[in-house]
Amino acid sequence: MSDIIEVGNVPSTKNQYVTVRIAGQLFGLPIDAVHEVFVPEHVTRVPLAPKEVQGVLNLRGRIVTTIDLRQLLGLPPQDSDRKMAVGIEYKSESFGLIIDEVGEVLSLDEATREPCPPNLDPRWAELVEGVHRVSGELLLVLDVQASLAGVTAALAA
Repeated sequence: MSDIIEVGNVPSTKNQYVTVRIAGQLFGLPIDAVHEVFVPEHVTRVPLAPKEVQGVLNLRGRIVTTIDLRQLLGLPPQDSDRKMAVGIEYKSESFGLIIDEVGEVLSLDEATREPCPPNLDPRWAELVEGVHRVSGELLLVLDVQASLAGVTAALAA
């Protein structure tokens, strides 16, 4: 969801992001892609699933495929058992993106978004739409479609 805000004669577009942390890195998920935040419980492993697929769970009567974003980003597993997930709908399927922690909702001006830095890990660059500078750190805008496209293709095969 975007709002058009007039600043002088130059229109400004604000995008809202749900902020999450994965291995200390700040990511932003477009708020219109996020349906809910939940604690994943009773995850059932799926035999022969891609390594990014942690498993499936029943969330209020819906089957949700859980995707480990650490694994997808090539990061080591989380040390703690405390996990959170962000609920996403993609191609009429429900997914839970496993994250380390959820932050706040930020409204950021689209004009301040920059392209990915050239030194960003290539695996990350495929999954990130751009970056914003927020309070002295980079917020990486996660491309939800790109993140799930590879996983869903592997699941369909």
